[in-house]
Amino acid sequence: MMDVRDAFRRTDESPDARFYQQARLVEHIDRHAIGAVEELYRENLPAGGAILDLMSSWVSHLPPEISYGRVVALGMNRAELAANPRLDAYDVHDLNVEPTLPFAEASFDAVTICVSVQYLTRPIEVMREIARVLRPNGVLVISFSNRCFPTKAVAVWRMLDDCGHRELVASYLAAAGGFAAIAGLDRSPRYGDPLHAVVARRAAIVDRATDLPS
Repeated sequence: MMDVRDAFRRTDESPDARFYQQARLVEHIDRHAIGAVEELYRENLPAGGAILDLMSSWVSHLPPEISYGRVVALGMNRAELAANPRLDAYDVHDLNVEPTLPFAEASFDAVTICVSVQYLTRPIEVMREIARVLRPNGVLVISFSNRCFPTKAVAVWRMLDDCGHRELVASYLAAAGGFAAIAGLDRSPRYGDPLHAVVARRAAIVDRATDLPS
């Protein structure tokens, strides 16, 4: 059994800012999985709402036919964020260094994390912050596939299969507190990359769980 102190270590512990300093204007999942992400957002993100896209890049995979009130992103590479046409505002922010989000409480109707949750070394702290900035009944959609930068993915992620990944992410939310209706979903398309997700709602009343190592 893995020691909890080792669970969130990476093969490459060099600064993430160095790893992400070069812009990667590529898609990290194929078009079939992208379509599955868009459909998840179509079903869950409120049209006209305020959206926070965490660990973002040059694409946010928001449904092209839907307009949102504002879309704000945090990511690791300024050039990638600047190239994202859906963003109204963005900033470079390393959640592994500073998990606190630079936003007021109840600022957003929805938060998304797409194919990046596997890189969080302080996931429970980040999930607590997401609960803080979401409005009551606001939605969190975390999607992921079987692709990653393996040297930057945390050890516990690399040990698990797709089902284990869904359970792991759901456990982050349960430990963080503030979420209700936590659901793990297999939304893999018939062809191409698999696509899995954990979707949850911000609880109307926050009942934080007992602290767990993060």
